[in-house]
Amino acid sequence: MKSRFLSICLALLSAIAVPVTVLAQEPLKIIIDEGIIEPLPFAVPTFQPESAEAGQLANDLARVIAEDLIGTGLFREIPASAFISTVSDFNASVQYADWKAINAQALVTGAVNVQGGSVNVKFRLYDVFSGAEMGNGLQFSGTTGGWRRMAHKVADEVYSRITGEGGYFDSRVAYVSETGPKDDRKKRLAIMDYDGANVQYLTDSGSIVLAPRFSPSGDRVLYTSYESGFPRIYVLDIGSVSRRVLESSEGTMSFAPRFSPSGQTVVFSLTQGGNTDIYTMDIASGSSVRLTNTPAIETAPSFSPDGQRIVFESDRSGTQQLYIMPATGGEATRISFGEGRYGTPVWSPRGDLVAFTKQNKGRFHIGVMRLDGSEERLLTASFLDEGPTWAPNGRVVMFARETQGAGGSSTLYSVDISGRNLRPVRTPEGGSDPSWSPLQK
Repeated sequence: MKSRFLSICLALLSAIAVPVTVLAQEPLKIIIDEGIIEPLPFAVPTFQPESAEAGQLANDLARVIAEDLIGTGLFREIPASAFISTVSDFNASVQYADWKAINAQALVTGAVNVQGGSVNVKFRLYDVFSGAEMGNGLQFSGTTGGWRRMAHKVADEVYSRITGEGGYFDSRVAYVSETGPKDDRKKRLAIMDYDGANVQYLTDSGSIVLAPRFSPSGDRVLYTSYESGFPRIYVLDIGSVSRRVLESSEGTMSFAPRFSPSGQTVVFSLTQGGNTDIYTMDIASGSSVRLTNTPAIETAPSFSPDGQRIVFESDRSGTQQLYIMPATGGEATRISFGEGRYGTPVWSPRGDLVAFTKQNKGRFHIGVMRLDGSEERLLTASFLDEGPTWAPNGRVVMFARETQGAGGSSTLYSVDISGRNLRPVRTPEGGSDPSWSPLQK
């Protein structure tokens, strides 16, 4: 039976054009208008421990699931103090009237079993107003050290069943961790869960590193390093933290790399003799192909999800603008026509939008536009916002924001493509140049 919850999907997919409103008197009905999204009330009672060792994890899992959903801006948690019913048995019947009385529209229940270093997590999702379970219950197994991933996987399932879109919680972000004053900033490559947990440092701060970019499989990262005195591109294996340089000709500078959708090719910028153009390189053989050949500065290339086209920035028209060309090079079509300068374009995983950085009238913005440049929508505005990266489902954009002045610092933020729900992303130190991974396997 198709649940009324799935009607959310249709409204969310149109959210780039206008915001949407959830009417309180008809909790699951979505109306597209000029209002705001009324977050959907949900409840996540503490999961039931099914072994003596599972008590703390049962609580922690429920908290991470709730935080994932709340963080989208689409959900509002009903506190436990408001509960009429308690869930003491994962297999017991749900008392829908009690949850309906406190206006819970979605109910997530679960159970946790810990045996030694292994964890098994079960969950169910209920549509309270229709009085039915949404889909079948699922379970995930893993190690105690990976319990947060299991929580994110549950949250992804809940999010997907309610919105009809893919989730993005079980993902990671590579970024540049920054410490020290602005005039002596120390930078090192780091990786973390999408919510800032489990930070791992991949390089030291001995040299400047820039622009980490995940591979489509999520097991490698491209980045630019100045350790040789000139910018050079490295590919790093996350599991072993081993790396190798992508060789380029003597006297050249290579930077701004991104993987192709196959993960076998890299597109990047190369400066030689004062001219900057876009190239591709086969990672295995090291052979490269020049895609642009103009006196302009051509940089920040990004493949379309199907690998057929590349969006990039260029000042060939006199100002910094966005262009799309075939992945093999050739004639490029300009897609940005608003006031100001455009840069750092990145293609949405859905293939329908390009995110970008825009500078206009002394302000920086993160924005999105259609592939023909239409429906440009600015999502942020500040002293300096730059470097967008897409969540795996194409719903959320993460970027770096730097504050003004000698004591200014850089912080990661995320925002929905509707322009709603601007939120800082917690990191131990300052952060810049984020790159969102695909969902983990």
